[in-house]
Amino acid sequence: MVSSTSLLEQLQSWMAQFPSVLVAYSGGVDSAVVLAAAHRQLGAAAQGCIGVSPSYPEREMRDAVRVAELCGAKTRLVPTEEHLNPNYAANPDNRCYYCKTELFDRLTKIAHEEGIAVVLDGNNVDDLGDDRPGRVAAQEHKVRSPLVELGINKAQVRTLARELGLPIGEKPAMACLSSRVPHGTPIVPDLLQKIERAEDVLAGLGFEQYRVRHHGTVARIELRVADLPRAIEQRTRIVDGLRALGYRHVTLDLAGFRTE
Repeated sequence: MVSSTSLLEQLQSWMAQFPSVLVAYSGGVDSAVVLAAAHRQLGAAAQGCIGVSPSYPEREMRDAVRVAELCGAKTRLVPTEEHLNPNYAANPDNRCYYCKTELFDRLTKIAHEEGIAVVLDGNNVDDLGDDRPGRVAAQEHKVRSPLVELGINKAQVRTLARELGLPIGEKPAMACLSSRVPHGTPIVPDLLQKIERAEDVLAGLGFEQYRVRHHGTVARIELRVADLPRAIEQRTRIVDGLRALGYRHVTLDLAGFRTE
């Protein structure tokens, strides 16, 4: 079994083939590990870009900036406008393709203009088994995935995060807010803001892994099964908070949290 230290050495050695890198950085554990390892190897020649749009929660942006500051890596906020693309706004099954195309269009342009050698993302080998249209966009833009190329899986990523001193080694997976909307329901900024505020209610009550799925006037809440009893205890505050946002019905999904 390869030790975490050896994995980190491999990752840093992989970074060393480039004079400079630009990391598509979301604040999740995968892209944070890539950014931190790149910074450790390349210093100021490694930087992260955070794509900021209505589908990216402000709380996630704040946390992403904080984590980057902790590891000393330079980051910049890059506004993206995928929601203005009718192909994205229609919310088809391959919505993520249009989102990532918008992001990588902007990042590859920055890299070209500033002479940065390569754009990286945080995909790991466990992602390869999922239906991820965004990976097609990455391939089209020649974005490299160091974790995939080195055969590093999610469990190893979390170990690397601890090795790098990142405080998010056990952070739950975070998907964009548009993933809370059933395919075919149009994506508009006001709807995404409503979902974000609904999830802020849960975050404010101390829940760490959650989704608020939007179904018209119904909010379907997914939590870890172990958190369901606490949600029942907090049901009045949850219901009041989400009804204040315009949901008529607030439901708790007994099947628990799911990543899709």
